[in-house]
Amino acid sequence: MTRVRMYTVVLPEAARQRIYETALIPEIKPIEMQVINLYPEKTYQTVEGFGGALTEAAGYALAQMGEQVRDQVLASYYGRDGIGYTMGRVSMDSCDFSLGHYCALDDPSDRAFASFSLERDEKYVEPMLQKVNDLTGHSLSLLLSPWSPPAHMKTTGVRNGGGHLRKECYQEYADYIVRYITEYRKRGIRITEMTVQNEPLAVQLWDSCEYSSEEEKDFLKNYLYPALQKNDLADLRLYIWDHNKEHAYERTRDIMDEETAKMVEGVAYHWYSGDHFDTLRMIREDYPQLKLMHSEGCVELSCETGKGADRDVIHAVRYLHDMINDFNSGMNSWIDWNIALNAQGGPNHVDNFCDAPVICDAAAGTVSYKPMFYAIAQFSKYVKPGAVRIGCSKYTEDIEMTAFRNPDGCIAAVLLNRGPVQTAEIRMHGQHARIVLQPDSVSTVLMEE
Repeated sequence: MTRVRMYTVVLPEAARQRIYETALIPEIKPIEMQVINLYPEKTYQTVEGFGGALTEAAGYALAQMGEQVRDQVLASYYGRDGIGYTMGRVSMDSCDFSLGHYCALDDPSDRAFASFSLERDEKYVEPMLQKVNDLTGHSLSLLLSPWSPPAHMKTTGVRNGGGHLRKECYQEYADYIVRYITEYRKRGIRITEMTVQNEPLAVQLWDSCEYSSEEEKDFLKNYLYPALQKNDLADLRLYIWDHNKEHAYERTRDIMDEETAKMVEGVAYHWYSGDHFDTLRMIREDYPQLKLMHSEGCVELSCETGKGADRDVIHAVRYLHDMINDFNSGMNSWIDWNIALNAQGGPNHVDNFCDAPVICDAAAGTVSYKPMFYAIAQFSKYVKPGAVRIGCSKYTEDIEMTAFRNPDGCIAAVLLNRGPVQTAEIRMHGQHARIVLQPDSVSTVLMEE
């Protein structure tokens, strides 16, 4: 008999999880109405894991709450009893979610990097990474993303406002990246993956750098990849793009060829320009060897809708809608933006405030876990690294769903109900069970022998 256990979170009351148990029974006669189908024999991509960004802003917000609270929040994500995060993302030098600009190399005449220093990261970023390493048993998959090269290597001479990497600095910058990764590894923090550039089409008020397709390909192929190979960093996995889904297919098409195929692990992308799920499907169809990574997404408070609890539910639903449909379009791994922020949605050195799953209010002495946190957990806690997405179908557009077979054989289906209460039959291998999906809820259904 196949046991069915359903974990439901009604988003307006997200901290409370409802658990329902039943079992699959044989289908005596064909059921045709209100059916959700699962097809474990129909398989797609493999899931690599879930995680969040460990920015200086996150480290600062957590530090204001004290070491004990900081460790509790990190454990809620990465600990044995947490929600199952195994991945993280860090910026190389400052990003907008930093307390201000900083760079490991400030002297433009220091071509030998004698003055190179990670002193800034030692205060807020490194303590988080060391704790997460301990929580995950040093098995953390850590993604590094540059927001800007050192200012003197850019055409503009400043970190903010876009600009390009100067051609004569391509080799120097590749060597700088090697030094950065090597220094982190010396500290026991193993950077395992890297994107060539965060948002290479963006001209931002904050740290940013522009790359055309030709520039990204040239730097990747002729400078960055050879430098990594030469310096015992051949195990580092490289991702291209790291910007919105909207243009991900074109950038992939422009960079990938027989030569770069051996250099590129996958395509990283963000969600800020809308759904564009078909873009991911096209990459998956034309470049099946590439992995697809959602490397950043958040709700910018300048763009939010709704207020209070309603706003929090809207944000959680947006997360779930994007995660479900990204997985159905071929996504392998998912990384959120800041794991925690302060009550203002920062700190952010250019006031680009955003929401986060955990909010730390130092003045009130409180830590709030938002509905987003519990929504993400419906995936990250029950869909394990190594899971394989399986086929599924459903009877109504009110339900969004995706499904997986975990490495232990357990089937996990994640269902978002955006409509009224739904009573449905979930069916697999000629057996079925009745389930009830509450309005504005997300449910994870686990099926195991």
